[in-house]
Parts: sequence; structure tokens; C-alpha cells
Amino acid sequence: MKLQWTTKAVSNLGRLYDFLAPVNRQAAARTVQALASAPRRLLEQPRMGERLEEFDPREVRRILVGQYEMRYEITQSTIYVLRLWHTREDR
Repeated sequence: MKLQWTTKAVSNLGRLYDFLAPVNRQAAARTVQALASAPRRLLEQPRMGERLEEFDPREVRRILVGQYEMRYEITQSTIYVLRLWHTREDR
């Protein structure tokens, strides 16, 4: 199984960095690094996240990384990171 980031998920990472960097550039970089590396653990346990039934029949799940929610989809051979955002955001 391989891990693939969607364009939207990469855009979300950039948006979060741009939001955090003016306050603390180093903290912004650490946050983005933690979020970017978090999905690697899904390669060993792809179904560790909570299944989101509203996306059936697709297998879309979510995990929390600190105060950030990350949604991903499992297909036959690939885990797609779909989106991520801070849990305080209105999504």
C-alpha cells in the first residue's frame, strides 16, 4: 500500500503554515512537519481512524493529530490524504 496526498490536502498544509507563521515561524514549521509525517503510521494500520459513514461506499476515515483533524480514504492499493484542518475551524 502507498500513501498519496491530494492537491487539496497539500493546499491545507500550506494554508495552516501561512496562518501560523506570522505569530511563530518555528512553531508553524513544527506543526506542519508533524502533520506531514502523521499519515505514515497509516501504512501499518490503515484502519486505525474512525470510519465516516456519510461517505459510504467509499472508505473515508479520520484521525486526530493534536488539535488537527485529518481525513483520508483507503482504496485497494493507496491511502489518500484528503483534507486537514484545525478542530476549531468551522468545517
